[in-house]
Amino acid sequence: VTTETPSAVATDAVVELPIAVEAPVVEEEPKLDTGDTAWILVSTALVLLMTIPGLALFYGGMVRKKNVLSTMAHSFVAAAIVSITWVAVGYSLAFGEGNAFIGSLDKVMLSGITTDALTGTIPEILFVIFQMTFAIITVAIITGSIAERMKFGAFVAFITIWSIVVYAPITHWVWGGGWLGNDGALDFAGGTVVHINSGVAGLVAAYMLGKRMGLGRESMAPHNLVLTVIGASLI
Repeated sequence: VTTETPSAVATDAVVELPIAVEAPVVEEEPKLDTGDTAWILVSTALVLLMTIPGLALFYGGMVRKKNVLSTMAHSFVAAAIVSITWVAVGYSLAFGEGNAFIGSLDKVMLSGITTDALTGTIPEILFVIFQMTFAIITVAIITGSIAERMKFGAFVAFITIWSIVVYAPITHWVWGGGWLGNDGALDFAGGTVVHINSGVAGLVAAYMLGKRMGLGRESMAPHNLVLTVIGASLI
């Protein structure tokens, strides 16, 4: 006669417990947000307003009367030329996949960017234009350093090359997934991409060009500070 103790019975028994299985995480596809889109549209207009007419008036009022037209034209020509270089190759170099230092050429001439393509919750084509306005104002800021001392043809050649060779790669470093952004660099309102970038370029350009012709022999006083104040207020 064998006697099984309760402990022995419990030991031999097999107890099956339900196993919790985590459900797979399904990432939601990005969806167009009309509020975000409307705000970026407004922001795009405001950034462009800082260049034309903001910077055009700001710089135009600070030069001599004989140079006001060419100085204001710097900002308008910058808007025209950078718009072309940005669409042609600048956006692709800045925001293409590429590597840590420069983007790819996959989006040259906005290749593959359809009306349905999204960046986050806004249309990618709107993101292209929004970023283009920053490229424009960065180039336009430099014009204050070369006002009254660079030939217009040389200016056109300079900003065409600079916007592609300098601005686009540095934009990729910070905003396009490059090494500075990946290292945790924070760029508030373009402090690095726009202001440090244009500041260094303007300093080097002014040094290379030298003093304005007539400095010390004729008055260099601003011809209309009212325009400068209006421009500064718009900025």
